[in-house]
Amino acid sequence: MRRKDRQMSAEFGLEVIDRSDFGVLSLADRLGEVYSIPLSIARDGMSLFFHSARSGLKTDLLTPGTKVRVVFVSDVRVPELFGNSQLDQMLAEGKGLEVLGSNVFTTEFASAIVVGKVDVVESDDGKRDALRMICQKFVPDKMAYFDAALAGALPITMVYRIEIEEITAKRKKFDADGKELKFQRME
Repeated sequence: MRRKDRQMSAEFGLEVIDRSDFGVLSLADRLGEVYSIPLSIARDGMSLFFHSARSGLKTDLLTPGTKVRVVFVSDVRVPELFGNSQLDQMLAEGKGLEVLGSNVFTTEFASAIVVGKVDVVESDDGKRDALRMICQKFVPDKMAYFDAALAGALPITMVYRIEIEEITAKRKKFDADGKELKFQRME
């Protein structure tokens, strides 16, 4: 990681995964080209779970042991550190140029990148548990209907697990005083 000042802990990366609406899984296809797809992913410990239809390019490529990379991004927002009048004054004083790029035309974010190997969850109990976890993350207010939906979905759904072998995390965030939180400094 080039920006070591923004590097965060593995635990922070796991929290990013839990907060993210999706992760983008990437791997090499049969021609050596990059294949990437956004997925709804839930985490249990050091395992990531997602589901799929039983056929298609994704299922053809995701054979057991396939090495993948998954990127998660959460907490994205444009910081409002300065009002226009403050920026006008900084520019008039010749001080604004160093502030504009890194403090105005930027975004705050948290990200995690996971490297691991894919495995297929074969057992009905394992698939049920993983699907319950995914649904609990994305549609918690509909869990009363989970068992009814599962009855029809279980036979036609593939479930995959990625064991996390490596995780890196990064963050750009400003504190209340407009100073960037670096070197894992929390608010």
